[in-house]
Amino acid sequence: MIQSDRFERAITTFDAYNLNDPHQELFEGKLVSKELLYAQRMSQRLDDFYPAAPEYLKLAAHCQHIGRWEIPRETYAMDKKGYLQWRNVLKSHHAKLAEQILASCRYEQETIDKVKSLLLKKELHSNADTQTLEDVICLVFIEHYLEEFAEKHEPQKVVDILQKTLKKMSPRAIEEAAKITVSERIKILLLQALQARASAK
Repeated sequence: MIQSDRFERAITTFDAYNLNDPHQELFEGKLVSKELLYAQRMSQRLDDFYPAAPEYLKLAAHCQHIGRWEIPRETYAMDKKGYLQWRNVLKSHHAKLAEQILASCRYEQETIDKVKSLLLKKELHSNADTQTLEDVICLVFIEHYLEEFAEKHEPQKVVDILQKTLKKMSPRAIEEAAKITVSERIKILLLQALQARASAK
């Protein structure tokens, strides 16, 4: 368990920044800033999935979506190209904000660079830390956001998205995903995605 003063200060500063998110989500009877809640869910899942995670990985997980609302999806074309552009700009935005906050908390440049590299998703599948962060992102999506996503889209699109999600996950993360409590509808869609993934190999 990391208990350094600067770590606690960084987490508190990330949370204070995300409190500015105008989008809110109802959680346990209270409205909570969406990205603040997301950060807390990311940290909790990382603690469960990889309790021995190094400090820089814990920092990266908590600021994964910092300031996300500041670059709305609608500012880019509503097609695949626009989506990818938006995602790339968001990664750089998160990395820039994280760098500023970590520097203010007196982190050395080596740690800051590691956090930025993780936020920029460098070396996915070849870097263990980047893979772990991606696993946690996918698990949080399945546990907390998949149901709402599925309500807004046709089943086949959900299956396609789940196939892409599973492709990014490690075998262990896929095993963990199977333990998450989901509705019967989501179970069926997940099974279809797994079957499609298996047949595509």
